Amino acid sequence: MRRLAVYCGSATPADPVYLETAREVGRGLAERGIGVVYGGGRLGLMGAVADSALGAGGEVVGVIPQALVDAEVAHRGLSELHVVSGMHERKAAFTDLSDGFVTIPGGTGTMDELWEALSWAQLGYHEKPVGLLNSAGYYDALIEFWWKMAEVGFLRPQHRDLLIVAGTLPELLARMGEHVPTQPIVRMSAADL
Repeated sequence: MRRLAVYCGSATPADPVYLETAREVGRGLAERGIGVVYGGGRLGLMGAVADSALGAGGEVVGVIPQALVDAEVAHRGLSELHVVSGMHERKAAFTDLSDGFVTIPGGTGTMDELWEALSWAQLGYHEKPVGLLNSAGYYDALIEFWWKMAEVGFLRPQHRDLLIVAGTLPELLARMGEHVPTQPIVRMSAADL
């Protein structure tokens, strides 16, 4: 994996464990020679991932909509900053620029990105690993919900392992490195989306 998209929040929660997780991820990826592709912001967990990766000598590629550049939240010290027209183009760029996806704690935007990566994997739009770093048990309920979807029948048996979960970055990267693409529902191309 040469580059990983990192999905995370632009907020800074009161509990320092989340900010430290973001720093560990940025630094940990850079130390392994893995570039970061992320939302291009300078605030919250996003900024912490970027700054930590840059501080460890890593490559950091931001993808940010023009509206957020206009709102002055863009990180100006990145290896590359791609300015796009909107969120759909941003998420497509994450997929195009990365070899997989790592989700750390975040809010609705982070969930949107995670679910789209999983949905596109189910449909065969990509065959990249989708990882979830369950820092401090933040995603316990989401993981339970994932398995509930499988139990009820809304998630096909061959897709249950699309979501790769671990509690530490080294464990998550090891599992992502072992990823074997599953049989998609259909094979899609970019023109189909």
